[in-house]
Amino acid sequence: MTFISDSNAAPSEARPSARAKWAWWTIVAAWLIVVIGGMFGVIRYSNTSSAVDVAPPEWPAASHLSRSPHQPTLVMFAHPHCPCTRASIAELSKLAARLPDKLAVHVLFMRPSGVDERWQETDLLRRAREIRGVVTQIDDDGSEALLFHANTSGETLLYGKDGRLLFHGGLTPSRGHEGDNLGLTRVVSLVTTGASDKPESAVYGCSLLDAGPGAP
Repeated sequence: MTFISDSNAAPSEARPSARAKWAWWTIVAAWLIVVIGGMFGVIRYSNTSSAVDVAPPEWPAASHLSRSPHQPTLVMFAHPHCPCTRASIAELSKLAARLPDKLAVHVLFMRPSGVDERWQETDLLRRAREIRGVVTQIDDDGSEALLFHANTSGETLLYGKDGRLLFHGGLTPSRGHEGDNLGLTRVVSLVTTGASDKPESAVYGCSLLDAGPGAP
């Protein structure tokens, strides 16, 4: 009886398996590259501040907002449809709680012309209205934002009793994130001590000029 060895067949049978493994690892590697690249993209976007203009050094004479002559006045501009601004409103709530009756606060929500009458009625506006001591107003066509040179949702300005600019910046550590941040710390320091290491901070948010959903 003659036995035929199949040793020569093993390599040919192993080759498809090896190719399959290499193909699988190639797919995994490509997937990891996409995922890691996406993560870095999100991190970079979250930590990229928005461009801001130079704020008026004196309270704009043409503004219809009421500036307090007895305490500093803070003005925040907001887009009612900007998801990043939820964090700004949350930090503003913390600020108001830390400085009760020591600060006059206005939050102006941009409203472009031609939109539905309830376009600005979002959860952001409702949350702002719930903050004790905060006056919320609608900024039709961004007229007040233009006077204060504001172009980013969450952009915040603090003026002293004399109408001079004390601070210009944002109140969040990054885009759409809450937590300890230089903006809030500096505003608290300016209101309580009259001084701060810097009169500014980075601003993270959507453009006030982006009309958003429902706009013409």
